[in-house]
Amino acid sequence: MTHSPSTRHLFNIGFVSTRFADTDGVSLETAKWAEVLEAMGHTCYYFSGYSDRPAGRSMVVPEAFYRHAEIKERHDRFFALSQRTQEDTLWIHHWRGNFRHHLYRFLNEFNIDLLIPENVLAIPLNIPLGLALTEVIAETGMPTIAHHHDFAWERKRFLVNGIQDYINMAFPPDLPSITHVVINSQANHQLARRRGVGSVIIPNVMNYEEPPPAIDDYSADLRQRLGLAPDDLLVLQPTRVVQRKGIEHAIELVQRLGRKAWLVISHASGDEGDDYERRVREYAAMLNVPTIFCADVFDDTRGRTEDGQKLYNLWDAYNHADLVTYPSVFEGFGNAFLEAIYFRKPIVVNNYSIYATDIRPKGFRVIEFDDFVTDETVAQTRAVLDDQALRQEMVEQNYELARHHFSYTLLRYKLRVQLAQAFGANGIV
Repeated sequence: MTHSPSTRHLFNIGFVSTRFADTDGVSLETAKWAEVLEAMGHTCYYFSGYSDRPAGRSMVVPEAFYRHAEIKERHDRFFALSQRTQEDTLWIHHWRGNFRHHLYRFLNEFNIDLLIPENVLAIPLNIPLGLALTEVIAETGMPTIAHHHDFAWERKRFLVNGIQDYINMAFPPDLPSITHVVINSQANHQLARRRGVGSVIIPNVMNYEEPPPAIDDYSADLRQRLGLAPDDLLVLQPTRVVQRKGIEHAIELVQRLGRKAWLVISHASGDEGDDYERRVREYAAMLNVPTIFCADVFDDTRGRTEDGQKLYNLWDAYNHADLVTYPSVFEGFGNAFLEAIYFRKPIVVNNYSIYATDIRPKGFRVIEFDDFVTDETVAQTRAVLDDQALRQEMVEQNYELARHHFSYTLLRYKLRVQLAQAFGANGIV
């Protein structure tokens, strides 16, 4: 069966992933793509296992969520052993068939014209879901823009497994109706080298055409809520507490600054366990660096906890920050980098590989270090904190560069090209 989209210029677009919620990079970028596509007149729908998107446009199948108890138990098993059992294979195919049914129901119920799998065909967190989606695309010929954020070969924990045949089949698949989109040049090269598959680079973006929100009455008391004095520096680490974020570097930098400064870590550990968070807490205590782990203070949106405590969003944290640290060892792109630039904040960056190849050459002015904090790193940070004119010059230049290279204008253009390739002249809106 070959899918035949309507001849209209506006389309029903179906995003598919394990989850669309919270502040992970995939969910954030999906929201940006959807915002741009809907501004062009298209209508977006969502298939996932966990979702905070509009209920009327969402189909939630709980087992599609990679942290669903049964799915996670099998996932952990598949990546702990180099061989699977016959029962494992039967389990995979049982759920593959189940997900096929729900995916066809999604296509039919919402009259989907175009699919956008969000990382679900790149990182093997839900094996039967990836297999089912691959088969549905192959059977329907559905035009598909597969948006890949990171691949199995980029993560050490995925290298030993008992499902390599399925990874080769569906993570990602090579089908004629799929256009592959990656977020950086290294992924583009590796996908071609490892799988012989071409791809288009669409970097992460921010809406630099619209100014960021300012501190308002709601967020004005954030520093007080965190326990900071008026003259304390707020150094923001706006990431999850996972090993590749290199948070030890931020702790060392704060210690060596010799200022009244607090390191504020906005997110929790996430799905990679709590061992690294314990390590970070111990390291901060060892260096006597005041560090606040405040995932319970920040949420996707403002609101209240069950006991009535105020919740702030991440934008509130950026507004109050004096300095942003981004000492990651590895990133698929760098959302926190773009966010710091958006809020016109000075930023300290470890020269991670994607930054070095895809961001740094654009000319951004940041405080850089290569793998370890040096005296020069500390001196540059002090200079930026102490010189308001220098700081303002840096952040304004960075904003203009980001507006040119990583804006919604760029995303809108690139998505128009993809729609035109999928639907011909009908795809140009």
